[in-house]
Amino acid sequence: MIDLIECIYEAAFVPELWNAVLQKASDLSASASAQIFFFSENGPPRGTTLENLRPLFDEFIRGDTWKFCDSAQRMCAVQPASFVCVDDFMTQDEIARDPARVMLREIGIGAHLCSAVAMPTGELATFVFQKWIEDGKHRQAEIDRLDALRPHLARASLVAARLGIERAQATASALEIMGLPAAVLSASGRVLASNTRLQRMSDAFLPVAHGGLAIADGEANRLFQQAVIGINQSTTAVCSIPVPAVGSEAAFVVHLLPLRRAAHDIFAGADTLVLATPIAPSKLVPSANLLNALFDLTPAEARLAMDLADGLTLSDCAVRHAVTVKTARTYLERIFRKTGTSRQSQLVNMLRAVQPPLVLPSKG
Repeated sequence: MIDLIECIYEAAFVPELWNAVLQKASDLSASASAQIFFFSENGPPRGTTLENLRPLFDEFIRGDTWKFCDSAQRMCAVQPASFVCVDDFMTQDEIARDPARVMLREIGIGAHLCSAVAMPTGELATFVFQKWIEDGKHRQAEIDRLDALRPHLARASLVAARLGIERAQATASALEIMGLPAAVLSASGRVLASNTRLQRMSDAFLPVAHGGLAIADGEANRLFQQAVIGINQSTTAVCSIPVPAVGSEAAFVVHLLPLRRAAHDIFAGADTLVLATPIAPSKLVPSANLLNALFDLTPAEARLAMDLADGLTLSDCAVRHAVTVKTARTYLERIFRKTGTSRQSQLVNMLRAVQPPLVLPSKG
């Protein structure tokens, strides 16, 4: 599993390696094939597939099939926060007439798994795994293995979506091509290179002793410094950090990605990529899914976090979602671990720092 995770982060910068990642993940989940799609509000999806479905994939991408594909449209609407069986969200009639599923059945492909990653910048990445018809549906253990990879797929797909089909060739070009404020750090946290976009964010990012980098907001900086250390020690540090508006800078999110293998070489021996992403309201990024993209919260955890940020008490949340206070408190403890917070007030302040996308519709 560790080897596969390193391959995922490597593929973020070397697009031709995504096929190897998909193959290893398919083997891990006993799947027949797999794809990654990048959807945006402008134009057709992009992505890649294992070679056994290449002709159908190319037809799907280049033509209008994706527009009439009920399964693809349904998953873009639902944006499942973990891997789910696509068929559970469709009627038998929809499955039977779906043009993509019709073509896939002809070559023996049956059940689909899908998970979506709605990114703060507005893109939507979906990961799809299929079974041969004769093998039935994915077993729960196979789904669990893919879910364990999902946080890494989410962060890597953010970079992949920004780079598009470009292969990162060198530090300077890669940082500029991504079109987002970015820097690369050594294992000790020293800044080795940064692009002009990050350099202009002088109200938010501050130089510190020994060539390091800090965030002007104290709480965000605490999580950031922990993440810089933790990411190179293979710990469970929070690697996506919301930063409130400061000075002339609007609220944004900092992501940290480990640079491994070929990515390590591309970035001249750097160990960590720091990427700042604006929080862009978009129909592709509903509030709860933004929380999932940032912290890999489950749907239940994201709903609880949203309610707390909207001012509800833990007891109110339990009543709203028909669970016991004990269950709600269990969700809250998980949220604390995933967000790097330790108190409810601290969590609420952090979530409110990235409004307006985290604001719930007003209650009628």
